[in-house]
Amino acid sequence: MASFPPPDRFLRLDSVLDRTGLSRATLYRKIAAGTFPPQHKLAERCCGWRESEVAIWQRNPITFTLADLPAIAA
Repeated sequence: MASFPPPDRFLRLDSVLDRTGLSRATLYRKIAAGTFPPQHKLAERCCGWRESEVAIWQRNPITFTLADLPAIAA
């Protein structure tokens, strides 16, 4: 029987701030600098972060760059 990875969930802003301990300003500053995964637009007024990408950042927050993220086929 094939084993599938669990589905990737999207986290909203409050969940990301709770998990990372960052302030909102620091989070967006890191996104602009390319040292935190970018958010994905989910609807017109809704965005979220992939849980797996936040977990990758949490493993090594000091030296994280966007190149650390796996390429996701759309």
